[in-house]
Amino acid sequence: MTIFDTNLTRESNNQDNPVDGNSFASNPTLREHVAMSMQNYLKQMHGQPLSEVYDLVLTQVEEPLLRAIMDYTRNNQTKAAQVLGLNRGTLRKKLKRYNLL
Repeated sequence: MTIFDTNLTRESNNQDNPVDGNSFASNPTLREHVAMSMQNYLKQMHGQPLSEVYDLVLTQVEEPLLRAIMDYTRNNQTKAAQVLGLNRGTLRKKLKRYNLL
């Protein structure tokens, strides 16, 4: 199992840690990290009106994702584009947006 596994259910084991009333394994998936982060964000908003949360999340996630993949591929844009499932031109446009070129 990797952090990217998207199984919605997990077998309970002795390594479960309660987080805000939920039980996540000691090695949470990416999905679980996102769920925990969103729960924390919404709690911090204390009922304030929200808007454009989708765009907020994407902009917060996209830059660190691109940085990590570029590090992983040793700045090989062709490999990075393949890993991300993007066209190389689209990748370059995103890298420029975040001053990663």
